[in-house]
Amino acid sequence: MMEAMSTTELGLATPYMLAEVTDGVGWMTFNNPERRNAMKLEMNEAIVDILDSFAADDDVRVVVMQGAGDKAFVSGADISEFETHRSTTEGRARFDAVAAEAGRAFARFEKPLIAKIRGFCMGGGLATALSADIRISADDGQFAIPAARLGLGYGFAGIHRLVGLVGPAMVNEIMMSARRFSAEEAAGMGLVNRVVPVAALDAAVNELADQIAANAPMTVTAAKAAVQEAVKDPDRRDLERVEAMVEACFRSEDYVEGRQAFMEKRTPRFKGR
Repeated sequence: MMEAMSTTELGLATPYMLAEVTDGVGWMTFNNPERRNAMKLEMNEAIVDILDSFAADDDVRVVVMQGAGDKAFVSGADISEFETHRSTTEGRARFDAVAAEAGRAFARFEKPLIAKIRGFCMGGGLATALSADIRISADDGQFAIPAARLGLGYGFAGIHRLVGLVGPAMVNEIMMSARRFSAEEAAGMGLVNRVVPVAALDAAVNELADQIAANAPMTVTAAKAAVQEAVKDPDRRDLERVEAMVEACFRSEDYVEGRQAFMEKRTPRFKGR
């Protein structure tokens, strides 16, 4: 008999974001399907609460973020809010501060993060997807940064991240043309890890999340930290932190458990310590 899944929902201040934990996997859902999950200010505020909650929960081994419905991951910022939140210097400052705090929440999140992408992944939605460690797209994915068609300035941090992924020539095309790229094009340039048929997306992401959740958390976290340092400029790398995390793995109970499980030909039961 299959064991029943255990699910815990997080209480949030906005209905436009959903969060729950199911069997070691945290799920963060952008819940504005009527506007193709366009990001509202309150959604960025909720991201901070969700990620900080998942970070503090030892039961969460990996997080998947996704868009509600079948039309979009996130189609970008909710332009209907621009008049309210981005039409004045003060409004833009507050909007930018909230978005920056959400960015810092992604940056300090140490657990593995997967972006599950369907449909539109545009502008700020693509920037959000790029905050993930792994991006899996359905074959209906569409990717773009339409800043040049909206007259928006696009900050250096976002450009720098893109250049690190796809190189300067492709970033020039993405930014200057503002055109949409298919999922296959996105995979070819390195924006996403892989593309699967729409009907296979749930199974592919669930399988990957379960595989990661079953692995030793300290090892996974150390690997993520090493990758993050590797893409920094050499003079900004904190290699001592990575070395300390690697050493902690070798001193952990999980290292003992991993060896014993291997010798006993059984599945290891990792505890994250």
